[in-house]
Amino acid sequence: MAPFNLIIAQKASPGLIYPVLIASSIVNAADNIQPVAIVTYKDVDLLDKKDKASAVGVQFDGEEIIYGPKGVLAKILKSYSSALRSRAESTAEDKWIKFSTTRLSGGDFKATSAALEELNDHLTLRTFFVGYTLTIADIAVWGVLNGNGRAISAIKRNHLPNLVRWFKYIGSMERVTASVDSCKAEANTKKKAKSKETNYDIGLMDTEKGVVTRFPPEPSGYLHIGHAKAAMLNQYFAQHYNGTLIVRFDDTNPAKEKQEFQDSILQDLELLGIRGDKLSYTSDHFDALYDLAIEIIKRGKAYCDDTTQEQMRTERMDGIASKNRDRSVEENLKIFEEMTQATEVGIKNCLRAKISVDDPNKAMRDPVIYRCNPSIHHRTGEKYKVYPTYDFACPLVDSIEGVTHALRTVEYRDRNPQYWWMLEALGMRKVHVWDFARLNFIKTLLSKRKLTWFVEQGLVWGWDDPRFPTVRGIRRRGMTIEALRQFILAQGPSKNVVNLDWTIIWAGNKKVIDPIAPRHTAIIEKSNVRATITGAPSPAVCEDKPKHKKNPAIGTKKTYFGSTILLDQVDARSFRENEEITLMDWGNAIVTSIERVSPESDVTSLTLNLHLEGDFKKTEKKVTWLSAEQSLVPVELVDFDYLITKDKLEEEDDVVNFINKETEFREDAIADENVRDVRVDDIIQFERKGYYRCDRATAEGVKAVFFLIPTGKGEKLAEKK
Repeated sequence: MAPFNLIIAQKASPGLIYPVLIASSIVNAADNIQPVAIVTYKDVDLLDKKDKASAVGVQFDGEEIIYGPKGVLAKILKSYSSALRSRAESTAEDKWIKFSTTRLSGGDFKATSAALEELNDHLTLRTFFVGYTLTIADIAVWGVLNGNGRAISAIKRNHLPNLVRWFKYIGSMERVTASVDSCKAEANTKKKAKSKETNYDIGLMDTEKGVVTRFPPEPSGYLHIGHAKAAMLNQYFAQHYNGTLIVRFDDTNPAKEKQEFQDSILQDLELLGIRGDKLSYTSDHFDALYDLAIEIIKRGKAYCDDTTQEQMRTERMDGIASKNRDRSVEENLKIFEEMTQATEVGIKNCLRAKISVDDPNKAMRDPVIYRCNPSIHHRTGEKYKVYPTYDFACPLVDSIEGVTHALRTVEYRDRNPQYWWMLEALGMRKVHVWDFARLNFIKTLLSKRKLTWFVEQGLVWGWDDPRFPTVRGIRRRGMTIEALRQFILAQGPSKNVVNLDWTIIWAGNKKVIDPIAPRHTAIIEKSNVRATITGAPSPAVCEDKPKHKKNPAIGTKKTYFGSTILLDQVDARSFRENEEITLMDWGNAIVTSIERVSPESDVTSLTLNLHLEGDFKKTEKKVTWLSAEQSLVPVELVDFDYLITKDKLEEEDDVVNFINKETEFREDAIADENVRDVRVDDIIQFERKGYYRCDRATAEGVKAVFFLIPTGKGEKLAEKK
């Protein structure tokens, strides 16, 4: 007999699946029968959806698919009677197959209870439903019951003794339960995997018409991790729908923008694997935006205002109309021309959208849409004296450039009505907006204004400072691009705003670097202890050892074994005389003497007796060491703390009051001679000290510098203070 194929819908209920799986399993195991039941899980759309019971099917070679558990079981029964059919009349078995698929698979509790009572009565003085051996009747009933939560609950109450006895007996047969247990295990695995998956099905509208997304950074600072999330999500949805990603620089504020920032953003996006299908600039559209500003004035939906900034802020907060709100179109056009020329009158004015004075949403209270700014623009030079604000330019340029879906962080949610108002006021094409949660981390500033303040105050080395959340900063700390991408994409487009702990992202980074980081040894230079080892070779011998025991492809390193070694003071202070310790990658040794000036002082020297026959599994202390008979490399090990002391700064908080006074910790150390070959950006592990990124390589007269990479174990840097 040829193999047959079981077709099961992905979302089929257990009560429909279990009977056919059990039947197939028994068929496969029956004596003298060789066929194999090949199980195929398919999308329910591929099956006959007239009846939910049709979510299972069976197909024999060259035959049509038979749907529904009743038909499937009957077909299997007919084809493999020796394995599943008793000598009793086949009509008895057919009766119970029909009973199981009609009376036990419904959701009506009363109907199910009545069916269970009927089963209990039938099983009085019976071991099986039909005859004296297991038949497909038992399989059908037991399988459906096992997939029915209400039935299982009733059986557990133990008030149906005959049914309970039979159910437990059938359930004790391995050939019956094996396939069900396997199915349940697979379902649990899929459920766990699915719970870890990020849901990107956010229901974007009108995707069938084409998708164009955009990432619009302002070139006024370096790309930080929050920007990286926005860029990646816009890229993801553009690629998912075979659409277009526009990288557009929102260069509307010449006083803060620089070519340096623009170049660095493009370089960081390249590192992240993000390359726009199109590159544009808001400044490409300055003429068009200027014309639209004239148009919105002519439509009576904007006015020029010379109210001082402080007074304007107060009036907007209190819902008070500006004294200039009712200026005529002609007067507004005249003043806007003054703004265009940056005259004395023009500099005092701005252009405001005439939306509302007292809308509950303060973003709708006549926002500023154009400002006079005589600063030189890094792209257009002195051509313009007036510049659109982001609130005005963004929706209009989105519409002009063909953007279909504007994906942006929830901080802009209050401005969404304003975004749509701008488009409607000028009769422009609508754009769909989707908000997603911005990345927030404890004790971390993501405000470009505050980050700029730290740079200007000299509190950090620059925008690539390893304490900064910029892409360059966290990369300099030791974050890999792979781990960064994995983390950001795992966050997905959720709207839920949470304050994340950095341990999450660093733990992911460790998984990336651990398999590929070469292992080296470093001993803290201060108060290191010289130990003499009896039984060790003298002079020292050199052997090639793998840089990574689990990854020989990384290569080998020179390791010296000799009678004089160096140990960390902290390890030496923990030793007791006659204690057996393990020298990592060498073997055991017994501490024969410990020299100190006083019992409480540092150890000055040690004597050890090499004991290679010892069992390293039995020693309490496994320590790193360095042979003194090699060309040791001086290095500096650096660790960092957070720049601020408060988990989350509120709007009213002054960052000056929460500056962490000590955020940098340096220690001199000496490392094995192989470290001389380490280059800038290489990531290594100094065993028992941590993972490090090389920030400055060894050179003549120059000490190598290594930055400690957090691993997500909740490092308490404050303890170093």
